[in-house]
Amino acid sequence: MRFIPQSSSSNSSTLILLRVLISRHFSNANFSTINVPSLSKIIPYRHRSQAIKQAQELLTDYLHSTRALPFTYAELISNNSTHNLSEIISKVPFSSSDFCKNFQRFLRYNPINEFGFFFESIGIDYVDVGGFLKPNVHFFSDDSAVFDAACCLVEFGFPWDKLGRLYVEEVAIFEKKPEFLSGRLDGLVSLGFSNQQIIGICLTIPCLLKGEIAGLSGDFDALLDDLKRVFVDFDFGSSMVRNVDVWFEVCRKVKVFYDLGVAKGEVGKLMVKGRLILTDFPEEVLIEKIEFFSRLGVEKAEVGMLILSNPEILSIKLGDRVISVSSILEHFGLRKKKLIFVEQNYKYVFGRNKMANLPNILRAMDLHEWFFHRIKCGYHRLFVNYDLSSPEDGVDDNYARSLENIKSARTCSYSYSKLEFFHGLGFGENGFTVKLLAAAHGSPSDLQERFDFLLDEGIKFSQLCKMISRVPKVLNQDKDSFKKKIDFFRKEIGLPLDYMEIFPSYLIYNLEKRIKPRFEFHGWLIEQGWSTKRYTLASIVSVSHKIFMSQLSSMHPTAPQLWLERYGDKKTD
Repeated sequence: MRFIPQSSSSNSSTLILLRVLISRHFSNANFSTINVPSLSKIIPYRHRSQAIKQAQELLTDYLHSTRALPFTYAELISNNSTHNLSEIISKVPFSSSDFCKNFQRFLRYNPINEFGFFFESIGIDYVDVGGFLKPNVHFFSDDSAVFDAACCLVEFGFPWDKLGRLYVEEVAIFEKKPEFLSGRLDGLVSLGFSNQQIIGICLTIPCLLKGEIAGLSGDFDALLDDLKRVFVDFDFGSSMVRNVDVWFEVCRKVKVFYDLGVAKGEVGKLMVKGRLILTDFPEEVLIEKIEFFSRLGVEKAEVGMLILSNPEILSIKLGDRVISVSSILEHFGLRKKKLIFVEQNYKYVFGRNKMANLPNILRAMDLHEWFFHRIKCGYHRLFVNYDLSSPEDGVDDNYARSLENIKSARTCSYSYSKLEFFHGLGFGENGFTVKLLAAAHGSPSDLQERFDFLLDEGIKFSQLCKMISRVPKVLNQDKDSFKKKIDFFRKEIGLPLDYMEIFPSYLIYNLEKRIKPRFEFHGWLIEQGWSTKRYTLASIVSVSHKIFMSQLSSMHPTAPQLWLERYGDKKTD
């Protein structure tokens, strides 16, 4: 028995054709621009695009005539599944005269997995399609729900090749009956939204289509109020109001602020006042500025409110602008006395750097909260008129000479990439930063991974930078070693992580051969009441073997002999 989809009724055929025109507008599966390595056996090259075009027509006919899919949908699937189609073409003997006949014969005796073609055609990446296929389900007649839901959405106006976004984020949508989806869509229409606006909304917040407003925390009314304010208040022109991409972009920008934690109901009000966010700047610029200010270590919702309240921030040029750390702190109003203090305590931060690294520069000096407060108070305007006061502003001669030596070295590019890593952490263009190159081992990605791990363990950014400045070899350890040492530090030694700033060398010593035995033996002597003298952790672990044995002797005359009996004469210097 032939499979007839529920949504293929004749009374909607005209509507479907109109929707297809929209879908084709959004299609990105252009066979002439997609590289299909599996077709390399088709020679000469000019026959490849012809073979794909013929195969698309034959597959369309197969899906329509043999599998009983409406022609419109058969064509959409065929024209938007080039990778799956190429897999078949690669298995069919090719000749310019017999290809069509061979391809038809292959389809006749080798039924395709219709869902594989379907998933690729709706915009799911070809390499990910396998993860969505169900075992022993190859035809729409085996499980029609997914196809029926897709047809229902396309009839409303959803672009065919954007349905994959919905499927990946909310697969439950495609388990709903068409009647249910139509009811949800009609409900949104009744609220005053156009079809194009609803498509933009649902592509951005797919959970609205499945009936469960998961993650919205009961803020459904506030969400719709935000969208109404934005949609009604902005006139994009008659040529744009029917463009789904316009509304999709608008909704994505709104959702950016929801994801930051800005309260629903507030976003719409502030966006109406700050029209620039929607009219003058693409989403990429919005994300770039959010990421910049988020690196100041403040709450993401605060960053969202900052930009909503001051949309002109989006026009600020940051990037690779060169700054002098001391001059930019003065420019933003750091008092002279405070500036002297930070210059004395964070020498490794000063010199020149890039504006893009400013958030971490400030975090390295514990000035990030002060700076963000200044920005919230309107001082973001100072970004615009900041410039180096002179060509020599912030220049470190030692750094300049070291750069000349690096340029002539065989490992020039590798050294530059490591320098960029340290500058990105907030270390300035100074002689001290250059010295880190020889002491810190590993690629920039390795060093970043270790740095991030220590942050995740609870060490403050500024403390970690100071630890590296004092003991660069801290970053030479692997994550497993870090984890064991930090756990022992917290649970057995019982010290807060703040102490690490005082004794960063703790992280470079061997845990099993040095830290544990020395600390535990020292504690055992105290427990036995053989000594009341207590040494600091640094004086227990960091001293040489000879000095450590002298310490034991001063605590109790027999302590050195007991150590030798328990641990032998191993030296762990």
